[in-house]
Amino acid sequence: MSTTALSTKAFAQAELPDQFAFDFDSFSARMKDLAASPFQPVTFQLPEGLQGLDYDAHMRIQFRPDHGVWAKDNLGYQVQAFHMGWLFKEPVKLYELIDGQAKLVTFTAADFDYHDAETAARVATVGEFPGVAGIRLNYPLNIADKYDELATFLGASYFRALGRNNVYGQSARGIVLNSWLDVPEEFPVFSEFYVEKPASADVPMTLYAAMEGPSVTGAYRFVISPPHGEQQETIMEVTARLNFRSDVKELGVAPLTSMFLFGDANRGSFDDYRPQVHDTNGLLIERENGEVMWRALNNSTTLGNSYLWEANPKAYGLYQRGRDFETYQDAGAHYERRPSLRVEPTNNWGQGHVRLIEIPARFEADDNIGAFWVPEAPVKAGDEREFGYRLVWGDLNPDKNSSLAYVAETRAGQGGVSGVENAANLRKFVVDFVGGELSGLSAETPPDVVATVAGGVAQHTALSRIDANGAWRLVFDVETDGTTPLELRAYLVGLGRQLTETWLYQWRPTA
Repeated sequence: MSTTALSTKAFAQAELPDQFAFDFDSFSARMKDLAASPFQPVTFQLPEGLQGLDYDAHMRIQFRPDHGVWAKDNLGYQVQAFHMGWLFKEPVKLYELIDGQAKLVTFTAADFDYHDAETAARVATVGEFPGVAGIRLNYPLNIADKYDELATFLGASYFRALGRNNVYGQSARGIVLNSWLDVPEEFPVFSEFYVEKPASADVPMTLYAAMEGPSVTGAYRFVISPPHGEQQETIMEVTARLNFRSDVKELGVAPLTSMFLFGDANRGSFDDYRPQVHDTNGLLIERENGEVMWRALNNSTTLGNSYLWEANPKAYGLYQRGRDFETYQDAGAHYERRPSLRVEPTNNWGQGHVRLIEIPARFEADDNIGAFWVPEAPVKAGDEREFGYRLVWGDLNPDKNSSLAYVAETRAGQGGVSGVENAANLRKFVVDFVGGELSGLSAETPPDVVATVAGGVAQHTALSRIDANGAWRLVFDVETDGTTPLELRAYLVGLGRQLTETWLYQWRPTA
């Protein structure tokens, strides 16, 4: 690793010195000033030695752990770089922050292992790299004396993190602009990172990021608290200060990106030995009035696009429910260890919608699920917006002490009675509720069902307690016209109050 100067034009279109005073307010002011000028597309030519790296060559490259920022300081945190080349052709700058001073960090081929002599020799001709592709934060996540990946920031404004004993699954993004609309989506990028040197492993680490795109600039602050003690989750306190160069048709705040291929409600469409394949299987929303909604995810042959109206929600997130290996039977992917991700606003977000996008997918490599907050107020050129929120990455299993029962599973299939031929347009939906005060009710004193169906006609509803596991199972058949999507909603009430989460599901007919 080297900290000598390399004078190149930063992606944020501003010449920065190799060392300068830094604080969040002045950083925010610089990004605001930048938004007042027209966007200048990057005109950058990769050095010849970094050109020609294909997927295989790039995947072989590993950062040398002993060359990481703070690797020799025994701070508990280390920062490593991702190599430029292949898909990553535009330089991202990395600065170290100590006592309010930002100092440029640069890298050379000596900081990486290439596992290929020809590639190593070619890259060595570059000298100091013009930047990096992104950064990785390492921390003793699972074992006290072993550094594991805690979080990565790589590609546009994508990043992801882990709780203790998790493996990588879903991602977050800094922002979403015009996703799956009738105008092109815009992908702003994190172009500069500033990592503040922590005093020890016992305190959070602070990271800043500069964002720029044709319509927006932004200054981001991430205060990252890794798992410790009884805390299994990694928690990020995020402040996003955004400045808009132009009108935006739809702004997506605190966006989450995940994969749902199949579960018990749609596995019949996949010829696969595994019972379920997904990084997450539900969108959870905690409303301002205390209601908890669970929208089970779906992957059909048609696009799913839902807007769930909210006023200053307490939280929303994409969750992985199902922490047993038997649920997935995948000894390589370990879907039972994929993290859930929860978003908690820390300032008043006002009115808007949680938008859920479900894109048809045939392969588990496709991230086909998106969820984010869409403010009601439209974004105009010259606007400034600040959003504060908390990101919680981890198991996020249902609270065993909650009075509210949770949705444990959603199933679907051919409707009607077993053993006879039934009408093709009849669909059966099965929902299992587990826990809370519901678990104390006997089969002789069942709760009441509140259910609504839009787009079809409910033909039969039944509720029973399953002796094998104590779950309460709601079963209902719905007659469809074969062309109209169904919007389903159900919950159980008793003891004078709602006893379960509100289950939501969108069934879409085959295209």
